[in-house]
Amino acid sequence: MFPYRPVIHQSPYSEYSLMPHGYYYSPYSEEGWLWRNSVLESDGRYRLPAQQRLTFVLVHGSWADARFWDGVAAVLRNQGHVVHTPEYAGHGKDPNKNVTHAMITKSVVDYITKQNLRDFILVGHSFGGTVIQKVAEQVPDRIKRLVFWDAFVLKDGESVADELPPITRQGFERLRASSKDDTIMLPFPLFRDLFVNTSTLEEAKRMYAGITPEPAKPLFEKLDLKAFYALPIPKSYVYFFQDNALPQGEGLGWNPHMSTRLGQFRLIVGDGDHFTDTRTRPGMVAQKFYEASRD
Repeated sequence: MFPYRPVIHQSPYSEYSLMPHGYYYSPYSEEGWLWRNSVLESDGRYRLPAQQRLTFVLVHGSWADARFWDGVAAVLRNQGHVVHTPEYAGHGKDPNKNVTHAMITKSVVDYITKQNLRDFILVGHSFGGTVIQKVAEQVPDRIKRLVFWDAFVLKDGESVADELPPITRQGFERLRASSKDDTIMLPFPLFRDLFVNTSTLEEAKRMYAGITPEPAKPLFEKLDLKAFYALPIPKSYVYFFQDNALPQGEGLGWNPHMSTRLGQFRLIVGDGDHFTDTRTRPGMVAQKFYEASRD
């Protein structure tokens, strides 16, 4: 198990670039919910340390859509960065759940090429890690760095399901079989314990109200990743040590089990879980992305 000090709960990030008081929309919050960063200066002045200006492309994971990034994207943009949050097939407003991993990848590649994006940071969260692995194979010359945030880094020939604990995989297979459209909907107790374990019950319920059934097929597809492992693109891994979506253990977990597959990589560690902090501490998440991405 990756060692950590459980006493670290108070944010040490007093020098973070801070977002002024304001409103932003998030599907995981009540309309008009005010996000107030806990380290805003009381006298109303906001410290904005000089940052290298970057372009981010944020790719969400399963049981989420592009709105997952609303808070984090708002902070990054406020700091002067350019942020894109592409939606991919089978998610968001797309009613078609009969999608493949290749269709999901194509959605992101098409967005990048249509926007003519270059020299950008490609961030993948959770299942989104497998997406950015395949996207990188198709547009490697456009990407400045790959950042995996508690994300799957599959070996050549693996599927996401291959990396799940046996009890989780069996549960997903039962949920898939019981659905009418080959999807998997997380039961609330599972979502509560694995995805939002640090949140309050009220926050967990609000976030759960925003999730929708996940297309099952891409989670079980085995991916050819030979080309990915030949790419020289710089890579980073952001690991939140309270993330319980994959339990830490022998042959399991985010870091070092997934992360070390990247070869040489930059490791950035945070104190948070799989979903909650994009809602409650978007400034912290944004800062971790910046630390993982800057030169």
